[in-house]
Amino acid sequence: MMQIDKLPYRNIAKNAAIPCVTCVIWRNVYMDKSDVAEDTAVIRTTVSLRKMLCLMRPVDHLNISFLSFLLILTLTFKKNLPMFDYLISLYSSLILILFILIYLKGRFTGRLLIAIHEIIFPLMIIVLCFDSLGYVVHYINPVDKDPTLIRIDYMLFGTNPTVFLERFVNPLLTDIMQLSYSTYYFLPIIFCLALKFHKKHDAFDRSVFLIILCFYLSYIGYLIFPAIGPRFTLNSLQSVELKGFLVGDIIKETLNRLEGIKRDAFPSGHTAITVVVIYLAARYERLLFRIYLPAGILLIISTVYCRYHYVIDVIAGIALAVVSIYIGEKYYNIWYKKNNLP
Repeated sequence: MMQIDKLPYRNIAKNAAIPCVTCVIWRNVYMDKSDVAEDTAVIRTTVSLRKMLCLMRPVDHLNISFLSFLLILTLTFKKNLPMFDYLISLYSSLILILFILIYLKGRFTGRLLIAIHEIIFPLMIIVLCFDSLGYVVHYINPVDKDPTLIRIDYMLFGTNPTVFLERFVNPLLTDIMQLSYSTYYFLPIIFCLALKFHKKHDAFDRSVFLIILCFYLSYIGYLIFPAIGPRFTLNSLQSVELKGFLVGDIIKETLNRLEGIKRDAFPSGHTAITVVVIYLAARYERLLFRIYLPAGILLIISTVYCRYHYVIDVIAGIALAVVSIYIGEKYYNIWYKKNNLP
């Protein structure tokens, strides 16, 4: 496994103390010993803070920025949020834990610490932030946008796509589509673990950054355009129930219990994340790309077949993926050039 010192963002930190050497010499010559001791402590603190900032990867900046955004949003709408105390504690704790992990990673090496900082904790942030939206979205933006989304779909197709697809519904196909829909939860994780296994460290860092950026932009979309999706709003128009053959019903009920009602229909996060992961797989893991491409197409179709999304949600999800890739690649390349990395 690559040593922690050899990672590019580690090399920046090694030079963090160099500008302070001259200062220490000057203080030792011209100042009293008590003043020197006090000032040296200040210098060490400054160097430690500077070193910790240098140890931060782009994804760390992204996580802290988004958690800070949620923290400010929560404080702004304090009177509207019944779970205010929980939300403040959650976002503050996640920021604090992230800083602690960055600090520890700068002082110690170890596979477990690296795994927690680079894989486990980012996954926790994504899940916890998504879950917290259930206590935020409807309370700060109580008007659901489903009627607008339904009108757009009808204007595009002359019918409601989920109602139109009823003619193709059968239990076996429903099982296939529910399984395809649930692969969303595993595609990014398997891909990132494959990059780690193949020691593609820069590709891993860049991929995690792009994927998490896409997640956060989709969360912002939910805040601006809250919608619960056609499985609720168009249920009265559906004449055929989505019944599975073996596993379809089990998957549907499990997802309903885990996700609840988050008003997360627009844009389709399933579509956006899938497109980003397929793009990254084509770039870094060609074998996985051959598997992910057909699996991803089925997943995107399943979002409408299983009545989780309107077609306009899927279109917006594809657009979000393109925006995430463009912005993410630009930022990451600028960060590399700014830090004089190859």
